[in-house]
Amino acid sequence: MTYTVEYSNRPEEREGTHLVLLLHGFGSHERDLLGLTPHLPNTGITYAGMRAPQPVGAVRESDDAVSAVIPGAAMGYQWWPLTGGVTNAATDHLGVKLATQYVVEFLQSSREMYSGITLLGFSQGMAISTSVARHRPDLVASVIGLSGFVVDGAEEFFNDEELIQKQIPLFYGRGDSDPVIHADKVAFTDAWLPGKVQLDFHLYPGLPHAVNAEEIGDVTAFIEKNVLN
Repeated sequence: MTYTVEYSNRPEEREGTHLVLLLHGFGSHERDLLGLTPHLPNTGITYAGMRAPQPVGAVRESDDAVSAVIPGAAMGYQWWPLTGGVTNAATDHLGVKLATQYVVEFLQSSREMYSGITLLGFSQGMAISTSVARHRPDLVASVIGLSGFVVDGAEEFFNDEELIQKQIPLFYGRGDSDPVIHADKVAFTDAWLPGKVQLDFHLYPGLPHAVNAEEIGDVTAFIEKNVLN
């Protein structure tokens, strides 16, 4: 499997650090969330931005996360195809499973280098971050979810009982003025998370589909408490 990953440090600085894998949103790229990292704790941490496996607009032709048809020019990347518009698209459960396994295989190949692994995902990247934690709770120490959601359905793919037993710390932050994530997805996420994880929930008045300075401060506090300790 081929991955495109951008790191916050040099190869010789990574061994024994805590990996924070950054999973971008729909239409973005592997460097996007790295822009947050100068404002987050860096001592003892390796931040790595992973590119989603498909160009935006790709349509799956096979049961493979990276094989897809690209209709015309595409900008940015996607974890799975969205049909019916970004907000109203139904969740492609096969696409979620394939993207989840794509990330899992990367983590399995590199986990021995790091002291632990945290997933930080924005929007569609939060859906994959939480899906990885649900599918393979043994791989993940904590999750940071920004302006995204937890996938509804595909229960047979997830090991939620193991996740509940592990009680990983999970930061979930979103704005109350986000026009992108459908209200049904928000409602499911708000109802699903409590009790499944050690939830640290933050709601930001007036914040759209974005991250602000207050949230960065809250993420910093979460990392200091749950990643560095």
